[in-house]
Amino acid sequence: MTINQSGWRPEAPRDGADATPATFTGNKALMLEEPLIFELGGSDRTGVDLPAPPSVTPRLGGLERARPIGLPGLTEPEAVRHYTRLSRQNYAIDLGLFPLGSCTMKHNPRLNERMARLPGFADLHPLTPVDGAQGALALIHLVGTWLKTLTGMAGIAMSPKAGAHGELCGLLAIRAAHEARGDARKVILVPESAHGTNPATAAFCGYAVQAIPATADGRVDLAALTARLGPDVAGVMITNPNTCGLFERDMIAIAEAVHAVGGYVYCDGANFNAIVGRVRPGDLGVDAMHINLHKTFSTPHGGGGPGSGPVVFSEALAPFAPLPFVEEQDGRFVLVEEETASAAHHEQAFGRMVAFHGQMGMFVRAAAYMLSHGADGLRQVAEDAVLSANYILRSLEDVLEAPFAASGPCMHEALFSDANLAPGFTTLDIAKALIDEGFHPMTMYFPLVVHGAMLIEPTETESKAALDQFIGALRSVAERARAGDATLKAAPIHAPRRRLDETAAARKPVLVWKPAPLADAAE
Repeated sequence: MTINQSGWRPEAPRDGADATPATFTGNKALMLEEPLIFELGGSDRTGVDLPAPPSVTPRLGGLERARPIGLPGLTEPEAVRHYTRLSRQNYAIDLGLFPLGSCTMKHNPRLNERMARLPGFADLHPLTPVDGAQGALALIHLVGTWLKTLTGMAGIAMSPKAGAHGELCGLLAIRAAHEARGDARKVILVPESAHGTNPATAAFCGYAVQAIPATADGRVDLAALTARLGPDVAGVMITNPNTCGLFERDMIAIAEAVHAVGGYVYCDGANFNAIVGRVRPGDLGVDAMHINLHKTFSTPHGGGGPGSGPVVFSEALAPFAPLPFVEEQDGRFVLVEEETASAAHHEQAFGRMVAFHGQMGMFVRAAAYMLSHGADGLRQVAEDAVLSANYILRSLEDVLEAPFAASGPCMHEALFSDANLAPGFTTLDIAKALIDEGFHPMTMYFPLVVHGAMLIEPTETESKAALDQFIGALRSVAERARAGDATLKAAPIHAPRRRLDETAAARKPVLVWKPAPLADAAE
């Protein structure tokens, strides 16, 4: 998009574009073309009249700004329209099915949002005295009790803010438990089928990470795991159900082997949505597990936060869980924030994860979800999520390679690859063509154990009609890719922006806007 004195000049159609005449504005009916905010506004004007600042003597030691900041000035209508138009180019769960695998992008019930906006919760300050926050503490305690009950675990830390933060919490508790008995172990085992954040978290905690291979059916190789166990292994980080969308059938045997050498089992609970109400991880030998409230209990997901990743602990690790925690004492709720206040039963806490108590808004939403579903409803959540994923798997396995379909049903997500596409066609072509069909692409090229992976999680909140539409769109695209349809290489054609040179964008990112054209900018 460029500007001349007569107005906006739309881009000329490129190879593979539709042949419809270009419009003067660049708009296509209600699909509005929107330039950068710097192109809309000018640094020489502003939408707000402000008095000139008084002359003062700077106190910045020579570090004050030497030239104008260069921010664009817009009127209020221009600013509102700019961000509204940008929002129209975004995909969201409120627009359609969001098939990201291992991300559980599901509907956020509006009841939850209404509860989270109640003044008693939304306006509560984290430094409110305990006597003035009994309702909030009761709700935190309620959510923690539900999570411990659903997982069959003895303790819980509500304060971790997300999945990776929960992983860190669990590993710090494991490290504290080893240190308490003078056993400085240095190795964490991570299966290939685990989530990608697991090895990063272990390394961040100072552990050496060693990978455990997967079997041909996409599960942990039990023989390889037990062969590596020894006195230097602090624990294993395992994802169950794993990133191939499969349940780890040897979970109990894995836990028993790890415990036999004095290690602990950390379970990545990001996929708890597939087993909630059906399986209690504590019964499988798990010692610590984080639970993504956005994945299983429908709190908002995306945008970098606000998130919540409570961690549940076995009896062996519960004494090392972090502060603070909520406890019921003599009919009232107490927030235990100091080690000295809990010396009788929590004297070995490794510290705290955050300044305060966790994400209150997410706790309220999760509580509303739990109470509105009940125990039987949460059980149905898992059943419907698994049913939806298997419906997609069996509906598409004849046109897309499904590497583990022969080993039986999947869990919450269906995994495909690009192995049976025409030569020269890849997962990327499938994903770009799905954008033209009005769908956000599925998770691509993950898990790494499958070449050209396409990981799809439909969740339990989509209707059969919505699943049928997605299946029809993906089947159509897959059939074109198998037939070698060259027009796929130009997709997306109907999106506000065409296919990007993602390699150039990553290697030569344009982070600063300049009024002159940038020859090296990635299109």
